[in-house]
Amino acid sequence: MKKLFTLALVVMAFIATPTANAQEFEGLQKSPTDIAYAKTDRRAKPTIKVIYSRPQKKDRELFGKLVPYGKVWRTGADEATEIKLFKDYKFGNKTIKAGTYSLFTIPGEKEWTIILNSDLDDWGSYAYNESNDVARIKVPVSSGKDVESFSIGFKGVDAGYHLVMGWGTTRVEVPFYN
Repeated sequence: MKKLFTLALVVMAFIATPTANAQEFEGLQKSPTDIAYAKTDRRAKPTIKVIYSRPQKKDRELFGKLVPYGKVWRTGADEATEIKLFKDYKFGNKTIKAGTYSLFTIPGEKEWTIILNSDLDDWGSYAYNESNDVARIKVPVSSGKDVESFSIGFKGVDAGYHLVMGWGTTRVEVPFYN
C-alpha cells in the first residue's frame, strides 16, 4: 500500500509539473522576436542588424488578406521592425546615415514599398507618420518555397547586402549597397 501511495504521488507530480510550467509561460508573445545580421562571416561584427517579430502563417491567407495590399505594415508582428545600420549605406538613390530606423513596408501584389522611418519604439504601425520617412524604395515581389514563420535574412552581394523577407511563398529583396 505504501509503494502504491508513493507511486501515485510521483505520477501526480509528473502530471502537475507540465501544467505549472505551462502557466509560467502564459502571456508570452505568440510571434517570437528574432534578430537578423548582415556580416561577412559568423564571427565578424555586423554592418546591419534587424530586430523583428515572426508571426506564423497558421493556414491563413497572408498578403492581400491578413496583411492588406496598399497599407503600411509593421513588417512582422508586435512592435515595429527596427533596422540598425552600423555604417552608411545606399538605399535606392539615397545614402542613409548609420543609425537606427523603423522598417515599414507597403505590400503589393507585384511590388512592395520599403520605408525607413525615424520613429522608434512604436507598437505596430498605428502611430506611423509618413512625414518622418527617411527614404522609400520600391522592390519587386518574387516567390519561393512555403515558409510558415515570417523570416528576414541577408544575402551578400558584390556591393553590399540584400535584406530578404519571406512569408508563405512571397519573397522580397531589399538592396543595401556600400
